[in-house]
Amino acid sequence: MELPADGHVHSEWSWDADLGAMDATCARAVALGLSVVAFTEHVDFTPFRAGFLAEKFAHLVVDGTLIAPELDLAGYLESIEKCRAKYPDLRILTGMEVGQPHRHVSEVADLLAKGTFDRVIGSLHCLPDGDEYAEPWELFPHHPADAVFREYLLEIPRMVSGSDAFNVFGHIDYPVRSWPDALRPFDPYAFEDEFRQALKALADGERALEINTRLPLDATILAWWREEGGQRVTFGSDAHLPQALGAGLADAAAMAEAHGFRPDAKPEYSWIRAK
Repeated sequence: MELPADGHVHSEWSWDADLGAMDATCARAVALGLSVVAFTEHVDFTPFRAGFLAEKFAHLVVDGTLIAPELDLAGYLESIEKCRAKYPDLRILTGMEVGQPHRHVSEVADLLAKGTFDRVIGSLHCLPDGDEYAEPWELFPHHPADAVFREYLLEIPRMVSGSDAFNVFGHIDYPVRSWPDALRPFDPYAFEDEFRQALKALADGERALEINTRLPLDATILAWWREEGGQRVTFGSDAHLPQALGAGLADAAAMAEAHGFRPDAKPEYSWIRAK
């Protein structure tokens, strides 16, 4: 099977991808036989508790809060054009991954107005915690894990109704990456109702669901996506360095095909639900 597009990739233009390199990532894409790669750089307007990131990103931390820098859009787009000229047989898509877009509607709109973006991933990285925002890995030590995960899933319909800026929802299982070791393995059935509510909201909002391969998506969630009316899926390695590009795409594509999703007319399109 030909690998699907890697639709979630970061380069040096993402604030947290210090080992990212767009040119080297494109070279690896060609070597892997990938026909499409989307550079979806981080756009994070939400200041959040730095936690264990405070040491590595000390230059971005003020009083324990990490404030991500703005995307250098001009530099990013210039890099895209250079890579398109150097790798003419590789379809290189522009994009961004926006954290909590429903909480930053005007800022996201202003950024989108400055360029053409082929793919906009909406991600839920942070949740409110008192007067602050925090990532799941920072919330789990201080709150019951099931409560954190339920609140994460319940926030997704609010995100859909509050923002039309994104066409793909990224890594719906994001908190599982930091799920407490004492509670492993993670059981999606413990949150079936909340998962289904979130998936239905995404389907009704005509968004695509990303199968993020940084952590293999539980096939049960993909089955629920189809049952709740989901029509499209995308794939993303979430690579932050060239060597991680394309990881897990073959297995993810096989799973999507087993659940009735097929490639659309062009490789850069999301996969569509078979009739």
